[in-house]
Amino acid sequence: MASHHRLDVSKVGGVSVVRFVDRRILDASNIEELGDELFALVEADHLKNLLLNFTGVEFLSSAALNKLIILDKKVKSSGGKLVLCDLRQEIKEVFAITRLDQLFSISNSEQEGLAAF
Repeated sequence: MASHHRLDVSKVGGVSVVRFVDRRILDASNIEELGDELFALVEADHLKNLLLNFTGVEFLSSAALNKLIILDKKVKSSGGKLVLCDLRQEIKEVFAITRLDQLFSISNSEQEGLAAF
């Protein structure tokens, strides 16, 4: 598995749990690096089931949301599943306003997220 600067990846059964290093995902170069690392999980590491744990993430920019949409397409086209968990209320509201809550499978906790696979 590749080394990650923006992500912390661990395995729980057949699911790869991905945590974010940054609390505020805003900076364009960081988002680009984050996107590359997320996409590499699917394309290079051939991981199918990803649980993105947003514990500690305080803010996501629209560019970061775009990376998540692209990741979702990559995961689905590889026959896998993407679940998001532990989103702060403010971030959940952004997902609701943008209707992304209908695209993504969102769980309240990591336990609930793991059970979704």
